[in-house]
Amino acid sequence: MADRWKVVDTITNLQNVGKQPPLILPHQLTGAAQGTVQMRIRSSQSSGERLSQTKSMVLQDPDLPPKPISRHRRNQSQHNIGGAGAAETLVVLKGEYLNKAKISDGGKKLRKNWASTWVVLETDKLLFYKESKQEALTNLKPGCSPDAVDLCGAVVEWTTERSSRKNVVQITTSSGSEFLLQADNYPTICKWHDAIKSTADNLSKGAGGQASGKPGIQRANSTEYLPRHGLPSKTLSLPKPAPDSPCTKEPEHRRSLIFKSSKLTYSMSDSADKNGVKNRLKKFISRRPSMKTLQEKGIIKDRVFGCHLLALCEREGTTVPKFVRQCVEAVEKRGLEADGIYRVSGNLATIQKLRFLVDQEEEFNLDDSQWEDIHVVTGALKLFFRELPEPLFPFPLFELFVEAIKTKAGKQKVQAIKKLVLQLPKPNQDTMRVLFRHLRKILTCSLKNLMSTQGISIVFGPTLMWPELDCGNMAVNMVYQNQIVEFILIESPEIFGLEKM
Repeated sequence: MADRWKVVDTITNLQNVGKQPPLILPHQLTGAAQGTVQMRIRSSQSSGERLSQTKSMVLQDPDLPPKPISRHRRNQSQHNIGGAGAAETLVVLKGEYLNKAKISDGGKKLRKNWASTWVVLETDKLLFYKESKQEALTNLKPGCSPDAVDLCGAVVEWTTERSSRKNVVQITTSSGSEFLLQADNYPTICKWHDAIKSTADNLSKGAGGQASGKPGIQRANSTEYLPRHGLPSKTLSLPKPAPDSPCTKEPEHRRSLIFKSSKLTYSMSDSADKNGVKNRLKKFISRRPSMKTLQEKGIIKDRVFGCHLLALCEREGTTVPKFVRQCVEAVEKRGLEADGIYRVSGNLATIQKLRFLVDQEEEFNLDDSQWEDIHVVTGALKLFFRELPEPLFPFPLFELFVEAIKTKAGKQKVQAIKKLVLQLPKPNQDTMRVLFRHLRKILTCSLKNLMSTQGISIVFGPTLMWPELDCGNMAVNMVYQNQIVEFILIESPEIFGLEKM
């Protein structure tokens, strides 16, 4: 015991006077004294006090190889793994609710849908749960399977172009998938950005360690893997990752360069055959049969929607298109009292289905259950008039109808409009007569269907007439269109010789 305190006092006195203490061999100390000195040296190393600038006072055992002493703090932090803050620690975030949107899956763009998601960051991947595990247990759910995102090779960056929201982080994986994370609280999303980016960078550099919560092997600047404190002082070599693992995938820029070079090579080799392809296309187009031949063979059928009114009536052998009569009869049979008839829009997909059947000249019955919504029938009728190449009120008479409606005297206005109607082709006159007689029946039930002359004119004004060239004021033309249809609807008994209501 006296020897131990004697050695300690000698070392303390020599340090106070600034002199170098004499070297003491291990065999010159007793067991207790030797343990004391080693204890003081070890405690000094653990506190990090001038490790690179002090020398040990105890010589090492000559049988053991000398340990290299680093003269730089950075080198020491990389190689001295036994220190408290020496090894890089992987950030693991237990979980938090963030707004997530997946905008791309393997390079294929997706519709952006934001959803609140329980996000968990592990050592090598990011997990997305629909709800936290505590809530799943509370709701008595057996478990929730998360969506895992591999962070090896991922790019994490802030973005303002992919979303109008603030505090948005974009994650692009090595497989081409893209995710957006957002939080209203900036410190929260900043914490997640730094943690995810740090994890992705560590995985890309091969310094990610092992699974979460297990002691990994820290790699130094060299190619060797050094052990942690307490493991045997032995160089370890980790097995190489599998060829199909995400960490061994070829970088995106590398693959894009290879693809571009191969594409360039292919285009250069294919340029010699361009003239041959052009010649073959020209021959194919020159031998293509005419439209008349295809119609005669039945390959191309004449359409109903988009067909000129005169040509359609001539083909059907009538003066009023068959489809117009069918729609009018169906509406008068079960839709006169429908609320907002002709004003309410029907299902567009069902309307297009009906249009396809009509164009293919297939048999259909508007009383079937698939056409039970009367607004589908009225929508198809309006679509038929809108898609006419020339409207029901022909282009050459548009300005004449506008001038006639400007007439102030009532009787002169009626005669001017009637004179113009009589100048129309026979199919236009008869179709107009059938349509306006039908619209007057709609007005007889105005108390139930809530449709007035103004409401009907607003719907059918732009549908039945429009200028050939949109060179004028569209708003002014629309006013005149509505006024003309409303006036003809009111004065139809005088203009078409219909019965008064």
